[in-house]
Amino acid sequence: MDLKTLTFLVVGATFALYIFIALKTRASTTSEFYVAGKGIHPILNGMATAADWMSAASFISMAGLIAFKGFDASVYLMGWTGGYVLLAMLLAPYLRKYGKFTVPEFIGDRFYSKGARIVAVICLIVASLTYVIGQMKGIGVAFSRFLEIDFAHGLIAGMVIVFIYAVLGGMKGVTYTQIAQYCVLIFAYTVPAVFISLQLTGNPIPQLGLGSTMNDGSGMMLLDKLDHVLVDLGFSAYTMQKGSTLNMFLLTMSLMIGTAGLPHVITRFFTVPKVKDARFSAGWALVFIAILYTTAPAVGAMARLNLVNTIQTGPIGSPQGNLKYANRPSWFEKWEETGLLKFKDKNHDGRIQYYGKNKAFAVKAKAFGWKGNEMVKVDRDIMVLANPEIANLPNWVIALVAAGGIAAALSTAAGLLLAIASSISHDLLKGVFMPNINDKQELMASRIAMSFAIVVAGYLGMNPPGFAAQVVALAFGLAASSLFPALMLGIFVKRVNNIGAISGMLAGLGTTLVYIFWFKGWLFIKSTAMLPDDAAHWLFGISPGSFGAIGALFNFTVALVVSSMTKEPPEHIQRLVEDIRIPAISGVVAAEN
Repeated sequence: MDLKTLTFLVVGATFALYIFIALKTRASTTSEFYVAGKGIHPILNGMATAADWMSAASFISMAGLIAFKGFDASVYLMGWTGGYVLLAMLLAPYLRKYGKFTVPEFIGDRFYSKGARIVAVICLIVASLTYVIGQMKGIGVAFSRFLEIDFAHGLIAGMVIVFIYAVLGGMKGVTYTQIAQYCVLIFAYTVPAVFISLQLTGNPIPQLGLGSTMNDGSGMMLLDKLDHVLVDLGFSAYTMQKGSTLNMFLLTMSLMIGTAGLPHVITRFFTVPKVKDARFSAGWALVFIAILYTTAPAVGAMARLNLVNTIQTGPIGSPQGNLKYANRPSWFEKWEETGLLKFKDKNHDGRIQYYGKNKAFAVKAKAFGWKGNEMVKVDRDIMVLANPEIANLPNWVIALVAAGGIAAALSTAAGLLLAIASSISHDLLKGVFMPNINDKQELMASRIAMSFAIVVAGYLGMNPPGFAAQVVALAFGLAASSLFPALMLGIFVKRVNNIGAISGMLAGLGTTLVYIFWFKGWLFIKSTAMLPDDAAHWLFGISPGSFGAIGALFNFTVALVVSSMTKEPPEHIQRLVEDIRIPAISGVVAAEN
């Protein structure tokens, strides 16, 4: 069976499964729509959380970043997984004990202010919309290649699927759908990794294959081989640190505290029956996430090596060693059709030159008559999806990877859109502007809000400000700078009042947005950026994706200083903080929650 037909069948079967589950578990009450009736088992909730968390950035883009950035991309692994430790220890059990539906609802009650709740909604929408743009990019990439349609139509198809199962099912339907999506995406990610690890090293475990000897007779370790090949082509060594230590540290911190502050992930811990289940659920989520995250470094390294080996058919770095463009493999042609891979024959020799900017190699390239790197575009987001094709794996494996990539993007998009919808319907309409609406009206408002959010996210996803993982990093920075400090201070510092919390959130979000705008452009339109987006122009070498940690510091500082200069919170609010933080001795509270 040809690849296109097989892909349609596999992807179509998974879509049918998702829609069937959503219809069978359709939410009929606001509790089911927002928190799945608080009846999800911790292990199942951990699996759904993992799917909600492992977005297109994790499945499609992260290994692509690792493939091209090497050592520097390790911050994504450390930041995104480390954040779950913070979430499990510092936020999840306390927020579940409080027992409300949404993050803005907690902030509004804790800081006894509708204004604080509205600001929290604004922070949530800004961070979540930015995040969902990355998912739309992933959906478009997957559809455009494997269903052989253009990026825009692929994105629209994904929007329709999300609309069907997220708008109808709510959190209850989304949760059970995400459990199925986790099974699809983790199987799709690990199976080709096992095949490729066997091909290159003879070791079926990718995590071990990364540190194993190549089976090509060279006697070299895989990473040593990759370093050797890249350096010979004028690139930096794969295992060498290339960025600044300060920026790597801040990016790691931004991703960690951004993880702990993401509203669509925090809401997941409202769906379990008891307070202790929230911590168990976070632990299980980390286990399920670790399966993919420990595989990603191997996938990235092996994908880069396979890409280079495809283009270099003879002696590395010599005119005779380059692949003839006329003989390029079918996968190369197919990805060219998507516009995500582009070749330009700059010296008109009919061969593909692919090399780096190393000064020594530039002299060598000039002697060969080469006029620059002819792989003028290799979108990093294609690497995971193209890797099985490059390695000549069976068509069913390639189709499975397509289904997995789409599942990853759809699962997170659904969770984010649900968080946006609930903040609008529950926090703004029910909580502030229309407190007298009934459950049925609130449910309808939430579905309308989600429909609108899908359209807006799709529109912004047509022109994302970077690769999927880079866009997601911006979203984490926004969550880190706005929501995480407010939650931490709300739980652990009784003295912080409403004026301090509002001032802190506005300061953190505002400074981070300005910094992103300075380099990325307003509404992510690159042409409006005030300065070029490169390390030479960044303030102290701090990238826009790393600035969330600085924004969080502004938030903490402003909130604490303003609170110390203004009236302390009422006595009942201080008792509320103690009730949330200190376990109930009698066990009555635990039983009720």
